[in-house]
Amino acid sequence: MAVIYTTHPLHPQANARLTGAGELRVAAALDAATLTRECSGADILIVRAPIPPALFAGQQRLRMAIRHGAGLDWIPIGPATEAGVLVANVPGANARTVAEHAIFGAMAVLRCFRMVNRDLRRAGWLAGRSHAEQTHELGGRTIGIVGMGNIGRALAQIARDGFGMTVMSYTRNPAALPDGVAACGLDALMAESDIIALCCPLTDETRGMIDARRIALMKQDAVLVNVSRGPVVVDDALIAALREGRIGGAVLDVFSEQPLPPDHPYLSFDNVVVTPHMAGISEESMMRMGVVVAEETLRVLAGGLPVNLRNPEAVERYRSRFGG
Repeated sequence: MAVIYTTHPLHPQANARLTGAGELRVAAALDAATLTRECSGADILIVRAPIPPALFAGQQRLRMAIRHGAGLDWIPIGPATEAGVLVANVPGANARTVAEHAIFGAMAVLRCFRMVNRDLRRAGWLAGRSHAEQTHELGGRTIGIVGMGNIGRALAQIARDGFGMTVMSYTRNPAALPDGVAACGLDALMAESDIIALCCPLTDETRGMIDARRIALMKQDAVLVNVSRGPVVVDDALIAALREGRIGGAVLDVFSEQPLPPDHPYLSFDNVVVTPHMAGISEESMMRMGVVVAEETLRVLAGGLPVNLRNPEAVERYRSRFGG
């Protein structure tokens, strides 16, 4: 019987799809040693946590590592490919979820939600209401989106059609931008946007991309939204800008260090909305992602290749291991 090893429990609909396909095992812990030990003998690895490169060494049965989501930075693709293990992901299944979260966060900052909520609960109605005249509307502002993949496109559609925002984007493929989205350089986007939304993958090019120089280009009331990966932003530079009141605020769902320490400076600012890497998680998105993961698992166990294969260079070695 096949062994399907997952770092986290799956949605009930995904579990139902996998009934009879094999034994489903959930990781007891997420440290490298536990994952490496428990994955030994597995046929499929479902990933919602960082995977150590050493896990792929000496695997005899492992056919595929599939990301329960889109971002591939948690799967060391090189070692997987070297071991003849297929790597797949689930692009787009949580794009709307992340895009809605970005809008929610931007509106929370503009409407001073943290201050209103705190003072209303501590000091009463009038104390909360006292912030009202310092709040702002989202409609009609300019949003600059860094990265125009599935998430960027969903966010652009919501911002443009739902709020009447002007949308600009910095992307590797400006010729493929949706209608109504203007291409621009990153520095121009940082300087002209009221909301700056980071929706790009973490790569060598994007790591540290939002640094002190680029943060200094932002308008004094602009809001930075990061729903990509923490290391895209240079933390010290953003913290300095927030402390000095040089920007309007930030919405941060991802961090260079996760979990975020309870004494981290980001948690001290009234104009910063912090969430625990949950922008892409909702009941609906977990169902969509889980079902696609299950379908890809069944496809590979039946001898096929995943639809969303991300390392085709591994196929030759994979077939030498398993045939087909």
